[in-house]
Amino acid sequence: MATNTQARTISANAASDKGILDISSLVLLAILLAAGFILNMTVGNALAVTGIKPQFIIAAYALAIALTQANFAQAAIFGILSAAVIQITTSIPGLNFATELAGALTMAVLVKSNIGGDKMNPFIAGFLTTLVSGALFAVLGTLIMGAALPTALAKVPIVLGTVVFNAVVVQALFFPLRKVLGK
Repeated sequence: MATNTQARTISANAASDKGILDISSLVLLAILLAAGFILNMTVGNALAVTGIKPQFIIAAYALAIALTQANFAQAAIFGILSAAVIQITTSIPGLNFATELAGALTMAVLVKSNIGGDKMNPFIAGFLTTLVSGALFAVLGTLIMGAALPTALAKVPIVLGTVVFNAVVVQALFFPLRKVLGK
Protein backbone atom coordinates (compact mmCIF):
# COMPACT_ATOMS: atom_id res chain seq x y z
CA MET A 1 0.00 0.00 0.00
CA ALA A 2 1.62 3.20 -1.17
CA THR A 3 1.03 6.49 0.52
CA ASN A 4 0.99 9.76 -1.30
CA THR A 5 3.19 12.25 0.48
CA GLN A 6 3.29 15.72 -0.95
CA ALA A 7 4.93 18.74 0.51
CA ARG A 8 2.39 21.28 1.59
CA THR A 9 3.24 24.96 1.63
CA ILE A 10 1.42 27.41 3.82
CA SER A 11 1.90 31.09 3.23
CA ALA A 12 2.41 33.07 6.42
CA ASN A 13 2.47 36.40 4.62
CA ALA A 14 -0.67 36.32 2.53
CA ALA A 15 -3.22 38.68 4.04
CA SER A 16 -6.10 36.45 2.98
CA ASP A 17 -4.56 33.51 4.88
CA LYS A 18 -4.21 35.53 8.08
CA GLY A 19 -6.69 34.31 10.65
CA ILE A 20 -7.78 36.22 13.72
CA LEU A 21 -5.30 34.25 15.85
CA ASP A 22 -2.37 34.22 13.46
CA ILE A 23 0.33 32.30 15.33
CA SER A 24 3.33 34.14 13.88
CA SER A 25 1.76 37.49 14.82
CA LEU A 26 1.05 36.27 18.35
CA VAL A 27 4.63 35.00 18.70
CA LEU A 28 5.95 38.39 17.56
CA LEU A 29 3.65 40.12 20.06
CA ALA A 30 4.79 37.77 22.86
CA ILE A 31 8.46 38.48 22.16
CA LEU A 32 7.88 42.24 22.02
CA LEU A 33 5.74 42.17 25.19
CA ALA A 34 8.41 40.22 27.06
CA ALA A 35 11.05 42.72 26.01
CA GLY A 36 8.68 45.60 26.82
CA PHE A 37 7.91 44.23 30.27
CA ILE A 38 11.60 43.82 31.11
CA LEU A 39 12.35 47.33 29.82
CA ASN A 40 9.42 48.76 31.83
CA MET A 41 10.75 47.15 35.00
CA THR A 42 14.34 48.32 34.44
CA VAL A 43 14.80 51.30 32.14
CA GLY A 44 11.23 52.53 32.67
CA ASN A 45 11.56 52.59 36.43
CA ALA A 46 14.97 54.26 36.20
CA LEU A 47 13.63 56.99 33.90
CA ALA A 48 10.57 57.57 36.08
CA VAL A 49 12.66 59.83 38.31
CA THR A 50 12.87 62.26 35.36
CA GLY A 51 9.09 62.53 35.18
CA ILE A 52 8.93 60.39 32.05
CA LYS A 53 7.51 56.92 32.54
CA PRO A 54 8.10 55.09 29.26
CA GLN A 55 5.54 52.45 28.45
CA PHE A 56 7.45 49.92 26.43
CA ILE A 57 4.37 47.67 26.41
CA ILE A 58 2.51 50.29 24.34
CA ALA A 59 5.49 50.50 22.00
CA ALA A 60 5.51 46.68 21.82
CA TYR A 61 1.91 46.30 20.70
CA ALA A 62 2.18 49.32 18.41
CA LEU A 63 5.16 47.68 16.70
CA ALA A 64 3.41 44.29 16.52
CA ILE A 65 0.32 45.85 14.91
CA ALA A 66 2.39 47.86 12.44
CA LEU A 67 4.72 45.00 11.51
CA THR A 68 1.94 42.47 11.01
CA GLN A 69 -0.50 44.93 9.42
CA ALA A 70 -3.00 43.59 11.95
CA ASN A 71 -6.69 43.97 11.24
CA PHE A 72 -9.02 45.50 13.84
CA ALA A 73 -9.91 42.20 15.52
CA GLN A 74 -6.24 41.23 15.79
CA ALA A 75 -5.33 44.69 17.09
CA ALA A 76 -8.04 44.37 19.74
CA ILE A 77 -6.59 41.02 20.83
CA PHE A 78 -3.09 42.55 20.92
CA GLY A 79 -4.39 45.40 23.09
CA ILE A 80 -6.19 43.08 25.50
CA LEU A 81 -3.19 40.74 25.83
CA SER A 82 -0.94 43.75 26.43
CA ALA A 83 -3.31 45.05 29.11
CA ALA A 84 -3.18 41.66 30.81
CA VAL A 85 0.62 41.92 31.01
CA ILE A 86 0.41 45.48 32.35
CA GLN A 87 -1.82 44.31 35.22
CA ILE A 88 1.31 43.12 37.01
CA THR A 89 2.60 46.69 37.42
CA THR A 90 -0.33 49.05 36.90
CA SER A 91 -1.39 51.59 39.49
CA ILE A 92 -5.09 51.13 38.66
CA PRO A 93 -5.91 47.47 37.98
CA GLY A 94 -8.34 46.87 35.15
CA LEU A 95 -8.15 50.33 33.60
CA ASN A 96 -5.55 49.28 31.03
CA PHE A 97 -8.04 46.94 29.37
CA ALA A 98 -9.89 50.02 28.13
CA THR A 99 -6.85 52.20 27.47
CA GLU A 100 -4.77 49.60 25.64
CA LEU A 101 -7.75 48.46 23.59
CA ALA A 102 -8.25 52.07 22.50
CA GLY A 103 -4.52 52.47 21.82
CA ALA A 104 -4.33 49.25 19.80
CA LEU A 105 -7.37 50.18 17.72
CA THR A 106 -5.85 53.62 17.14
CA MET A 107 -2.71 51.96 15.80
CA ALA A 108 -4.79 49.69 13.56
CA VAL A 109 -6.65 52.70 12.15
CA LEU A 110 -3.33 54.43 11.46
CA VAL A 111 -1.86 51.32 9.82
CA LYS A 112 -4.94 50.89 7.62
CA SER A 113 -5.16 54.60 6.75
CA ASN A 114 -3.15 56.58 4.23
CA ILE A 115 -0.11 56.57 6.54
CA GLY A 116 -0.24 52.78 6.75
CA GLY A 117 1.51 50.13 4.72
CA ASP A 118 4.69 51.19 2.98
CA LYS A 119 3.95 54.84 3.80
CA MET A 120 3.86 54.04 7.52
CA ASN A 121 5.22 56.83 9.67
CA PRO A 122 6.19 54.95 12.84
CA PHE A 123 6.93 58.11 14.82
CA ILE A 124 3.49 59.64 14.20
CA ALA A 125 1.68 56.33 14.66
CA GLY A 126 3.56 55.59 17.91
CA PHE A 127 2.94 59.15 19.08
CA LEU A 128 -0.83 59.03 18.48
CA THR A 129 -1.23 55.49 19.84
CA THR A 130 0.53 56.39 23.08
CA LEU A 131 -1.33 59.70 23.30
CA VAL A 132 -4.71 57.97 23.09
CA SER A 133 -3.75 55.35 25.66
CA GLY A 134 -1.99 57.79 28.01
CA ALA A 135 -4.63 60.50 27.86
CA LEU A 136 -7.39 57.98 28.53
CA PHE A 137 -5.44 56.53 31.44
CA ALA A 138 -4.86 60.00 32.91
CA VAL A 139 -8.49 61.13 32.55
CA LEU A 140 -10.21 57.88 33.52
CA GLY A 141 -7.68 57.22 36.30
CA THR A 142 -8.34 60.67 37.74
CA LEU A 143 -12.08 60.02 37.75
CA ILE A 144 -11.72 56.50 39.19
CA MET A 145 -9.56 57.85 42.02
CA GLY A 146 -12.31 60.34 42.83
CA ALA A 147 -10.37 63.47 41.92
CA ALA A 148 -11.82 66.37 39.99
CA LEU A 149 -11.26 66.13 36.25
CA PRO A 150 -9.17 69.35 36.06
CA THR A 151 -6.53 67.64 38.23
CA ALA A 152 -5.79 65.42 35.21
CA LEU A 153 -4.09 68.47 33.70
CA ALA A 154 -1.24 67.98 36.15
CA LYS A 155 -0.50 64.70 34.35
CA VAL A 156 -0.12 66.33 30.92
CA PRO A 157 3.70 66.74 31.13
CA ILE A 158 4.12 63.08 32.13
CA VAL A 159 1.79 61.89 29.37
CA LEU A 160 3.49 64.07 26.75
CA GLY A 161 6.96 62.96 27.84
CA THR A 162 5.87 59.34 27.61
CA VAL A 163 4.25 59.96 24.22
CA VAL A 164 7.41 61.44 22.73
CA PHE A 165 9.63 58.75 24.25
CA ASN A 166 7.43 55.94 22.91
CA ALA A 167 7.24 57.57 19.47
CA VAL A 168 11.04 57.60 19.33
CA VAL A 169 11.18 53.93 20.41
CA VAL A 170 8.65 52.87 17.76
CA GLN A 171 10.49 54.90 15.10
CA ALA A 172 13.87 53.47 16.09
CA LEU A 173 12.73 49.84 16.10
CA PHE A 174 10.20 49.68 13.25
CA PHE A 175 12.52 49.60 10.24
CA PRO A 176 15.18 47.26 11.71
CA LEU A 177 12.46 44.83 12.90
CA ARG A 178 10.72 45.00 9.53
CA LYS A 179 13.99 44.14 7.83
CA VAL A 180 14.67 41.24 10.20
CA LEU A 181 11.15 39.91 9.61
CA GLY A 182 11.58 40.27 5.86
CA LYS A 183 8.55 42.51 5.47
